[in-house]
Amino acid sequence: MPVEKPFSQACENNKRPILSVLSSVFENTRHILEIGSGTGQHAVFFADNLPHANWYTSDQQHYHAGIYAWLLDEPKSNLHAPIEFKVGEHKFPELPIDGIFTANTAHIMQKEEVKILMQLVSTHLPSGAFFCQYGPFTQQGKFNSQSNHDFHHSLLERGFGGYRDIDELIAWAPMLTLQEIVTMPANNLMLVWRKKDN
Repeated sequence: MPVEKPFSQACENNKRPILSVLSSVFENTRHILEIGSGTGQHAVFFADNLPHANWYTSDQQHYHAGIYAWLLDEPKSNLHAPIEFKVGEHKFPELPIDGIFTANTAHIMQKEEVKILMQLVSTHLPSGAFFCQYGPFTQQGKFNSQSNHDFHHSLLERGFGGYRDIDELIAWAPMLTLQEIVTMPANNLMLVWRKKDN
């Protein structure tokens, strides 16, 4: 029996602003790994709008059926089946990547998992390649809105890791340079990281 495609209104709302950043940053990127593909909506949209790049989906196993539902409904030659990957549990996917993207993962993951994520990206991203990290973050310990402050505390109450501070991420990834912080809709940010030259 076919699985119904999962749908996230947030993905629908933010896909075009995110694409506007990715189109520029990943202009010369050919193999992009998405960490935490979730519903699969972003993957289908970005693969369609970045036809020069192969888009590799990944997430925990229980998300795969939903991702497959999107991929089967809107197949793209440059869009690839999900890889099982949970930070801290699985080996980093063995792919010829020259770009990494993740959206709305750092505030869901536990602090130690985010630290591992930053270290893995630092290790596996080639010199000069980019990592685009979208979501809500704090800057120097400060929230950029009351709604983000409230959401952070609701995440903690539900057992999630909560918002990470950008200074933390920088400390955990010394081989990455934070090239740009792009202000996005709904009080989110896009962090554009570049792997330092060896």
